[in-house]
Amino acid sequence: MTAYALRRAVAGSSGSGSPQSRAWALLAVPLLAATVLLTAGPAQADGYRYWSFWGRDGSEWTYAQTGPATTKPSDGDIEGWRFAVSADSASAAKPRGDAEFSRICANTETKDGMKRIALVLDFGTQGDAPSGGTPPPAHTACAQVPQDASAADALAAVAKPLRYNSAGMVCAIAGYPQSGCGEQVTSGGNSRRTPAPSASAQPSESGNGPSLGVFAGIAAVVVLGAAALWQTRRRRSR
Repeated sequence: MTAYALRRAVAGSSGSGSPQSRAWALLAVPLLAATVLLTAGPAQADGYRYWSFWGRDGSEWTYAQTGPATTKPSDGDIEGWRFAVSADSASAAKPRGDAEFSRICANTETKDGMKRIALVLDFGTQGDAPSGGTPPPAHTACAQVPQDASAADALAAVAKPLRYNSAGMVCAIAGYPQSGCGEQVTSGGNSRRTPAPSASAQPSESGNGPSLGVFAGIAAVVVLGAAALWQTRRRRSR
């Protein structure tokens, strides 16, 4: 149902015709509006430009369910970081490159009271980069940290300088990018300085379909239309 149909319905409600037909036209207006709201497709979701955090499950990367500050990796674990524009975890780009612990930490000897964590750092593509930025080449590193160290500690051991925002979100790894933190990116590639809605480098997933507010609005306009019809019939019966 189109906006043209809505305009025709509104015009009919105030034009010529019997009182009954005008009353039905008044009721049709909110019903047509409801149809437009329900049939209109959702707007294209914006993405976020941010560092996503990953763990290794066998031969597959898995999107981390906790932030790096609360993740406690074990000796021999592999963790990945990827800078990219993503709408949610389902569409997030995975780290690329070598992800074999035996190769990444081949030259790092074991030490008592310490653990070795392999890290894959993928700075993304030129298309992911903020305006004027150039992503460094992806590389790997082996962090040797105390047994109680977190994933954030492991990252700090091999990828300084790091930059965080006030909510604890990782904004830059090894100084990249130089500015910005989880900006919302429009479909045209422009960025707005709206931080990603999470403190652990993981923007929350966006939902699809009409919201509760849409349905509430539909109910309101239908009730108003029904009230107008009732008032018309009441005046006519007097």
